[in-house]
Amino acid sequence: METVIEVKDLKREYVTRRGVWKREKRVVHAVDGISFEVRRGEIFGLLGQNGAGKTTTIKMLTTLLAPTDGTCKVLGHDTFGEEKHIRTRINFIFGGELGVYRRLSARDNLRYFSNLYLIPKKEQDERIQKILELVDLAERADDLAETYSKGMIQRLQIARGLINDPEILFMDEPTVGLDPVGARMLRDIIRRLKEEGCTVLLTTHNLAEVEELCDRPVIINKGKVIARGTPGEIKGEFGTLEDAYVKLVEGVSA
Repeated sequence: METVIEVKDLKREYVTRRGVWKREKRVVHAVDGISFEVRRGEIFGLLGQNGAGKTTTIKMLTTLLAPTDGTCKVLGHDTFGEEKHIRTRINFIFGGELGVYRRLSARDNLRYFSNLYLIPKKEQDERIQKILELVDLAERADDLAETYSKGMIQRLQIARGLINDPEILFMDEPTVGLDPVGARMLRDIIRRLKEEGCTVLLTTHNLAEVEELCDRPVIINKGKVIARGTPGEIKGEFGTLEDAYVKLVEGVSA
């Protein structure tokens, strides 16, 4: 299968200063030499604790943050220096309730983002209606987003992320803060996206989500890859993904 994301020895460092006069310099290795590839049409997972480097990695992949070192390519182009060849072909969704305008209806939100992506007006109505049906918001399409539940807001964010028909959809903790019913509905939507040929890369610390959705997760801890493969391969002799994850993290931390 075609490789659409290539990450090799990727690093991202931050310089912080401590002390009363901020004279003590400290280098933080947020991402410390990770490598992986994502194939077209799969659901790929980045699994790790808070602070493991997941969000920093996804920001580099979506051209929002420059790498310190290493290779970071999306759809054959470097994410820093060739952004214009990538941005119209991808989209991203962050967990929580950011990314849509609450004083607009779902339909008007999608129309606004359609205009940002320069989608021809004659195509907008049909595309917007199709996406609203996909995320099960068609019946509430003309209600203000401020009247939506948290789960509906997150589904609207997915709709916003699909408006440019992206080849790759990046999702950072897409089910964070959702109740079980809302989280399951989002997972169903993610599976439908795969069926339609969209490549999905998601970050999560939810083990059940990884096992249910991801074709090939990568576990990262303290900015490093500590395991990779299918969920079954990672579980191995540990029996469950949870046991494998805990043992692997404990082994790195020891």
